[in-house]
Amino acid sequence: MTNDTLRVAVLGPGGVGGLLAALLSRAGHRVTCLAGEDTAAALRTDGIRVHSAQFGDFTARVDADTELRVPVDAVLIAVKHTALDAALTRIPAPALGDDTLLVPFLNGVEHPDVLRALHRPDRVAPAVIRVESTRVARGVIEHASPFTEIDLAGDAVPRPRLDALARTLTAAGPTVRVLPDETAALWAKMAFLAPFALLTTRYGLPLGEVRTRHREELIALVEETAAVSGACGAPAEPAQALARYDAFAPTTKSSMQRDAEASRPLELDAIGGALLRAAERHGIPAPVTTRLVRELAAATR
Repeated sequence: MTNDTLRVAVLGPGGVGGLLAALLSRAGHRVTCLAGEDTAAALRTDGIRVHSAQFGDFTARVDADTELRVPVDAVLIAVKHTALDAALTRIPAPALGDDTLLVPFLNGVEHPDVLRALHRPDRVAPAVIRVESTRVARGVIEHASPFTEIDLAGDAVPRPRLDALARTLTAAGPTVRVLPDETAALWAKMAFLAPFALLTTRYGLPLGEVRTRHREELIALVEETAAVSGACGAPAEPAQALARYDAFAPTTKSSMQRDAEASRPLELDAIGGALLRAAERHGIPAPVTTRLVRELAAATR
């Protein structure tokens, strides 16, 4: 992989995938979005329209199909964890090149193992993205945050390949850094996301009200998550997490909360379930997490 024109497939052209697809296309790379027939047809006809304070308003032309048919340099996987198994059927192994990188941008910490069970470990490069970006219609992306930051990792991937992909993504717009420890990268996101997602969704409140009306519960959940993260090899500082929550706009909502409001499947197992499984493996009590996961599961039956 070089800094020359890349062939990139984007599996799931939603808020994150659509934004990255549009930015890479605008930068001159060959982008194919993989989605259902209706979405693929709309993207082929109209492209992807982005409304962004950071990157401006623009329309990017992309190819689109229901599955990968020709080899690419990288596949950016930007579906929800709840849709991962079905989405992976759109990238049949025979269509992947010998050196295709699979770059999942999913929430949680367990999905890299799912991909490595299907593909060579040196092809799987998990990424964490910090951005507020929403698909408001097929091929229409509203990018609200003044930042788009990506941490790229992959313990089994040769470092030069990660560095080359990071340069390509950075040149297209996002700020990208390569981290040497995949576990630390994934758990850094998890330690922040889990309390935020579970509490805003459980109470149906934006972050500003959660951090005031449910402060004690937030603190307890942050401490539980930090303890689990540390046991997994990724030390987390509860005070820093609380400071980050306090710095966010009070109207901020989690993606899980938005899914609940839209009656979409929740990533409850990928976030809360994974946290509890890790806690059990390491013998760490997590009573607040256990209760919230149980209540959310009951509410969505």
